[in-house]
Amino acid sequence: MPGGRLTQQERRRIALGLADGLAYAEIARRLDRPASTVTREVMRNGGPTAYRADLAHRATERRARRRRQGTPQRTQARPPVHGREREAVREYEETFTGVLVATGLPAMMARVMAGLTLAETGSLTAAELARHLQVSPASVSKAVAFLDSHGLIGRERGERRHERYTVDDEVWFRTITATARSTAQLVETARQGVGVLGARSRAAARLEDIARVLDFVSESLNRTAMEAREILRTHAETTSDGTT
Repeated sequence: MPGGRLTQQERRRIALGLADGLAYAEIARRLDRPASTVTREVMRNGGPTAYRADLAHRATERRARRRRQGTPQRTQARPPVHGREREAVREYEETFTGVLVATGLPAMMARVMAGLTLAETGSLTAAELARHLQVSPASVSKAVAFLDSHGLIGRERGERRHERYTVDDEVWFRTITATARSTAQLVETARQGVGVLGARSRAAARLEDIARVLDFVSESLNRTAMEAREILRTHAETTSDGTT
């Protein structure tokens, strides 16, 4: 099984496989590569719907150049931070960012979200985010404004009145319930259309089918989110009490 980095030709074959609807494992088998290699490659470069071979290849070259430029002249590797291997964490952060992009989050917002989620401190200032992501403060400002408006991050006042951005334990609960609310609005709009088009209309029947399916999805999301929230709270309480 070949090792080393993916070639540009291999990336083009990955893109063709995705276009044909092949699973990651099948694409990997045809390349004689591990399935994890293909999964990581796709997820760190936009996900299955946005993956582009040439863009992915250029992005990989840029990351390699940044790593070379940031490598100390000494041959000794930098020690891990908090027991975490720097390079492994960086690669995982890229993969996590790709997954967030695949869910529909814009790329810069996904990078900020991933950076906050994986930060050992649990919070970062705008300046710390800019240094970590190697982007301009303006890019960070725009991203955190977007994430804050969607309830995906929190804000807290740090030292010297510097605002710190956080990802709290409730963020995914809020995300799911927001999705459920949007879905419920679509259900209501579909049923309004049934009344406008008339019960005998084939288009109205189609809207009613959509409403039934999405209504079930919305209720299921809300119910599951509430159940998960209670389970996590119970777990946190028992952990803090030192009981099982």
